[in-house]
Amino acid sequence: MIDYQPLFDALAESGQAGWAAEIKNAINERLTMENHGDMPRWRSGLDRLPEITTQQIDLTDKVHIGRATELSGEQQAALSADLKALHPWRKGPFELFGVQIDTEWHSDWKWDRVLPHIAPLAGRRVLDVGCGNGYHGWRMVGAGARWVMGIDPNPLFSLQYEAIKRYLPDVPNYVVPLGIEDVPVQCACFDSVFSMGVLYHRRSPLDHLLELKGCLRDNGELVLETLVVEGDENTVLVPQGRYAKMRNVWFIPSVLMLENWLRRCGFKNVRCVEVSPTSIEEQRSTEWMTFESLTDFLDQEDSNKTIEGYPAPLRAVLVATK
Repeated sequence: MIDYQPLFDALAESGQAGWAAEIKNAINERLTMENHGDMPRWRSGLDRLPEITTQQIDLTDKVHIGRATELSGEQQAALSADLKALHPWRKGPFELFGVQIDTEWHSDWKWDRVLPHIAPLAGRRVLDVGCGNGYHGWRMVGAGARWVMGIDPNPLFSLQYEAIKRYLPDVPNYVVPLGIEDVPVQCACFDSVFSMGVLYHRRSPLDHLLELKGCLRDNGELVLETLVVEGDENTVLVPQGRYAKMRNVWFIPSVLMLENWLRRCGFKNVRCVEVSPTSIEEQRSTEWMTFESLTDFLDQEDSNKTIEGYPAPLRAVLVATK
């Protein structure tokens, strides 16, 4: 199991000792065997991972741990099989001792789009909301973050994180099985807050923006990455039913409307820094995520539309200050 004590200490130093005490029990409860039918399989794969110590670590340009020469071919095959027990792998990619975890998303491409536009992370306390398995947290530490707390309620993502953390025990990136509703209101203890791929899943997007704002210190920075549609300041798509086969998509605003939402919530220095369509090269099925992916979510005769007839996924990055 992960030693979260350094995270609890960091929260206490940031004025959140009470919250740190609360989540100790929550973490254990949410990672018990009873929480998910696949938990025994996941735990079995995790428990079989070999104990290896390595000094070969790169978190700056990628998440690359160890060298292929540190394992035999047989050991690499066993490592790959044990990691695949944690299927599906959504965010990445990762390389562990020559094993390439080719995840559904090229999250490194998203990070490359985001990083040039944000405040330098050196020395900053960071909250990553909807962090998945913590991929971006490793990259944030690689960019100099003092420590990163990632929250995501999906227990599988916590176990995938635990698999990577086994070989990076001293790196201050922590993923806990919590949601934004588990964060104290107005805790105001983070220098940077990231919400990437979350807003459109929230029934009340303005409430989510206010929750994110409450997590930030004064003059802290919000980095928001989300689906958008083309249009003016009055444009917002409210899907009737599913969007790209996703059930829980509620609001997809235009960039101009999203900027207005942020200003209405009290953010300043609001700016859109990047807009790009999601390609089938960036999100796709692989041997590490064998379920349907973007190509299955688009109209087979017109890739500019989802299978339901809505505009195909377009994503924007906005940055704002509290």
